[in-house]
Amino acid sequence: MTLSIRLKRAQDDPADNDGTRVLVDRVWPRGISKDRLKLDRWLKEVAPSKELRQWFGHDPEKWAEMQRRYRAELEGGEQRQAFEELKELARQGRVTLVFAARERAHNQAVILKQLLEEERA
Repeated sequence: MTLSIRLKRAQDDPADNDGTRVLVDRVWPRGISKDRLKLDRWLKEVAPSKELRQWFGHDPEKWAEMQRRYRAELEGGEQRQAFEELKELARQGRVTLVFAARERAHNQAVILKQLLEEERA
């Protein structure tokens, strides 16, 4: 099964071909209205824990360890449940993972996309 998963910053304009738009941040993006985001879901439970997010601080030097720790977090509890929900959405059609981080290459949406593609939802 081929998945169609896109990544977009919250600051990027929504597009008609985004499919299901899912915010994957624990905290609402600063200065952006709900109307502007045009979300279908907000799965804050799938986001990294506050402790992990603060430890990482979007430092590319910590990226490899961030990936390892976040994947471990996604193995249990509410994060696992939310990830399973995200997998189900991906099975149904195109999903756009929306995130607020400035860094496009080093954030939780990148890891979630990798995991979804690895598991082939």
